[in-house]
Amino acid sequence: MEHHARFEDALRLDPASHMPLYLQLEARLRHMIESSQLRRGDAIPAERELASMTGVSRVTVRKAMAKLVHEGLVVQKTGAGTFVSGRFSQPLSELSGFSQDMRARGFTPGSHWLDRQHAMAGPDEAMALGVAPGTRIVRLKRIRTANGEPMAVETAIVTARDLPDPYLVQDSFYAVLRARGLVAVRALQRLRAGLATQQEALWLHLKQPAAILQIERRAFLADGRVLEVTYSSYRADMYDFVVELRSSDPTP
Repeated sequence: MEHHARFEDALRLDPASHMPLYLQLEARLRHMIESSQLRRGDAIPAERELASMTGVSRVTVRKAMAKLVHEGLVVQKTGAGTFVSGRFSQPLSELSGFSQDMRARGFTPGSHWLDRQHAMAGPDEAMALGVAPGTRIVRLKRIRTANGEPMAVETAIVTARDLPDPYLVQDSFYAVLRARGLVAVRALQRLRAGLATQQEALWLHLKQPAAILQIERRAFLADGRVLEVTYSSYRADMYDFVVELRSSDPTP
């Protein structure tokens, strides 16, 4: 009863609203997931129960659930029910840092630092940053978390000219750069599928063999100079990257 009461309170719909009922229901369930009222693995009430709680038809419930399934927030298991998947979807068309992205979803971003150091750029790092080999750089390596759960292993490199002290970064890397007047206006990202190494699996709480998304990002300033390069390994069981495609043919 207490379990049902929690859903009934959170899923109250407004029949007078201009928003369709299925979108209201979808939005309220999404809020429960993104605010951690529902966590990964939690069960969603059956279609009939949701219809009874909210006073809408099962067709309306089905449409709301279909949207959540399509976006990867819930998963339907035949014979078992519907469960929160805990997956995250990030549009590839938006340039934002991990902390900004997590806060926009209502999650608390965090980091477990693995390394923060000055170094001399090796040949590959120098090429990625567009500087001479041996240029003084800063490397920042950490495990990125959302509500305490590990999501990615991230290594960022930036010149010491742009970030003289690696310990300036406590939370958001981009926020520190912005405070120094350095704002990325565009970025190039390369995504590859891969398998987690033994160490990555340990950091990300994965059982091997485990799939990961390997991402390389180069962010640029308005004058075209490379600001930073970040190499990340994201949990493939938790993260989706979404891109909107538009036709080049103007004919309807």
